[in-house]
Amino acid sequence: MIHSSVFGKTADGKNVMAFRIKDGLNEATILNLGGIIQSLRIADKRGNPVDVVLGYYDVAGYERNSGYLGALIGRCANRIEKGHMCIDGEDYNLFINDRGNHLHGGKIGFDKKLWNYVFEGSDGNTLALSTTSPDGEENYPGNLNVQIRYTLSGGELKIEYAAMSDKKTVINMTNHAYFNLDGEGSGDVLNTIVRINADKITPTDETLIPHGAFRDVTGTPFDFRDGKKIGQDIDNTEDADIRVGNGYDVNYLLNKRTGEYAKVAEAESEKTGIVMEVFTNMPAMQFYTGNGLNQNGKTGHYGSRAGFCMETQFIPNAVNCPSYAVHGDPVFDKNKIYHYATAYKFSRK
Repeated sequence: MIHSSVFGKTADGKNVMAFRIKDGLNEATILNLGGIIQSLRIADKRGNPVDVVLGYYDVAGYERNSGYLGALIGRCANRIEKGHMCIDGEDYNLFINDRGNHLHGGKIGFDKKLWNYVFEGSDGNTLALSTTSPDGEENYPGNLNVQIRYTLSGGELKIEYAAMSDKKTVINMTNHAYFNLDGEGSGDVLNTIVRINADKITPTDETLIPHGAFRDVTGTPFDFRDGKKIGQDIDNTEDADIRVGNGYDVNYLLNKRTGEYAKVAEAESEKTGIVMEVFTNMPAMQFYTGNGLNQNGKTGHYGSRAGFCMETQFIPNAVNCPSYAVHGDPVFDKNKIYHYATAYKFSRK
């Protein structure tokens, strides 16, 4: 059963709702503002609840939310070079909001919207959010109808993304939760052990734009295939991609077939014993270690590397790079259904 309450009001006086989903000892709170995961309480090795996502206790914090903490991202996650794309010979110039590029949907992305909501499922434990992005919003073509489902069950938070447009357009959605399995506000995540099932990353230029190339992770700081602590190689500034991102801020091409739903990553806290497995049918995942964080959160200050993100998605800038689009094309024809899913499954050692 989902319990709802008023979380607060926006600057223009609109109610923001909070939806609390219980799953045994675990509990998620989702906002209809930006579809934000406001808290995610997971039982640790002693059975005590630990909030493992960064965030705020008030609406004002989320309205400022420069780091997209916990938010749904769309229409297009990650970066598009110089905000430019061409669809069927027509050029579109999108809002520039990051180092001369378009990032995370532009000036007013899905993270800023107040979503409609209903409760679904036989036991009412699925929250379905919906919205419409009108033709021309942020200069994207097409009226886009979107529905997002959050389900918490069996220790797993599953997010299902569905959308359809009445014009050919770009769709690439994700969630920008920052995880700290030691507990939000507990410090940095450098001791978190991470595994990523990927042989390749997409190297970037100095503005974090990839241009169609791939880089083998073997012998680089980006090799997490056998598992290692985040902090082991994060400050290896001899590596150009570490230096540009000031740590990890890079996209991985996942080791699986396009469209296959599979486990792609894992993270583990030695302190709490909490293990998080990541499943998806998306082809790629951005691994970001919160290098730019510098804000006050729920229980204290979030400094650099206070959380990490595992954002499943199509490869960034794939709209301009055919070598990326072959692994998953973010351009969807009129009336073609976009349907992808990602799950964060929690257990304890």
